[in-house]
Amino acid sequence: MRAAARALAAAATLACATGMPNGASARVAPAAAANAVDVWLTTADGATLLARQPDRTLGSALPPAGTTLVVDDATQYQEMVGFGAAMTDASAYLIEERMSEAQRDALMRELFGRNPGLGLSFMRLTIGASDFSLHHYSFDDLPAGQRDPELRHFSIDSNRASVLPAVKQALAINPRLRIMASPWSAPGWMKTTRSLVKGTLTADSYAPFAEYLRRYVRAYEAEGVPIFAITVQNEPHFEPANYPGMALDPAARARLLRDHLGPLFARDGLKTQILDWDHNWDQPESPLAVLGDSAAAHYVRGVAWHCYNGNVSAQGRVHDAHPDKDAWFTECSGGNWSPDFAANLQFFVGTLVIGGTRNWARGVLLWNLALDETYGPHLGGCADCRGVVTIGSTTGSVTRNVEYYALAHASQFVRPGARRVASSSDVDSVQSVAFRNVDDGSKVLIVLNTARVERTVIVQWKGKSFNFVVPAGAAVTCHWA
Repeated sequence: MRAAARALAAAATLACATGMPNGASARVAPAAAANAVDVWLTTADGATLLARQPDRTLGSALPPAGTTLVVDDATQYQEMVGFGAAMTDASAYLIEERMSEAQRDALMRELFGRNPGLGLSFMRLTIGASDFSLHHYSFDDLPAGQRDPELRHFSIDSNRASVLPAVKQALAINPRLRIMASPWSAPGWMKTTRSLVKGTLTADSYAPFAEYLRRYVRAYEAEGVPIFAITVQNEPHFEPANYPGMALDPAARARLLRDHLGPLFARDGLKTQILDWDHNWDQPESPLAVLGDSAAAHYVRGVAWHCYNGNVSAQGRVHDAHPDKDAWFTECSGGNWSPDFAANLQFFVGTLVIGGTRNWARGVLLWNLALDETYGPHLGGCADCRGVVTIGSTTGSVTRNVEYYALAHASQFVRPGARRVASSSDVDSVQSVAFRNVDDGSKVLIVLNTARVERTVIVQWKGKSFNFVVPAGAAVTCHWA
């Protein structure tokens, strides 16, 4: 029996309520009355998409038999910045150039607004081009054979047509939006390949590259776009063959941080945080090596992670070794290689939203915010990556993908400044993570049922409880005052 049919069979506990019109985000209001719990469901077959279910009631009566999850909001962990995705060149181009003004405004309010809206509060930018750019560039490109160590030709003009307008609109809608940025490559003249593709920094380019990053932060700040954090290098152990990239081993990153970037930011009074790694879970020894250099570690505020290899528990391992350093999850992409909605829902909710935050992530970012129907535009790199939304390149139409709903199960409810709190997890194949919003004290519990059968879940909180049924493979968010 399909998951939706099982949900309907359990209609007394979780009948499908009003869904979101055209797949758009629904209004989220605080629980309407004392002891009321609002419940939101996405099923594994995609038939129900973040639809509000009948409210539950916190009570003292003995609950039925089931899987018990205990929420303890007196035990608090990291402060959350939020959830979001990358405004790549491709995403910004589609939003600015392939949508009408009305379409663009509606989508941006849906993504970055709150009540209604997803309330996305975290964004990543690329410092120069990535594979999801219309052309390969840095902010200081020169003819072959020329150098510019004093950065006289530095300019962010290549971002003025699409990226800056899109980011500024997002900030206008959500002033609490935090923005981080990552370089894919230093300018080619700083590198051993004399190209944006492959190579590493030359010995005399560490200081110019640090200044290049400082100028980027200051240039964006002058445009009214504060950069909350930067990473030293995107995927520093990977040199792609056909789009910008740059290798920086732990010793090189420590040298850059210790001798150049950290002191430069400090002298300039920049509050922008510096993060290390920005690569996969499978090599935690690399950020651990950088953090093992105490002079370099002094300037590192946190470690950024990607999903493409390894296990999310690596975040916890590094945080346990260096509890003064934050964890951030900064990139993961879905794509045509994995078209199954159920598998994707389980991965993005279970591994990233739940696993990422239970392993100390203060923010969770997916890769492209928007791509078109041909998984682009891109130049090299991934040919079948999927955006959080798909924008029709000729019509401006919007399709909301599974990543949209995975983010929404967290971002619509967990507000910036919330604290992760203690909750049971991995009980009878039921995973969970819980948060307490600081502005109104409301609680949020995100639940994923990874079993092949439905589960009756009992939530206990401060001597009270409520219960609901989670269909096989489904995600549920509960929210109460």
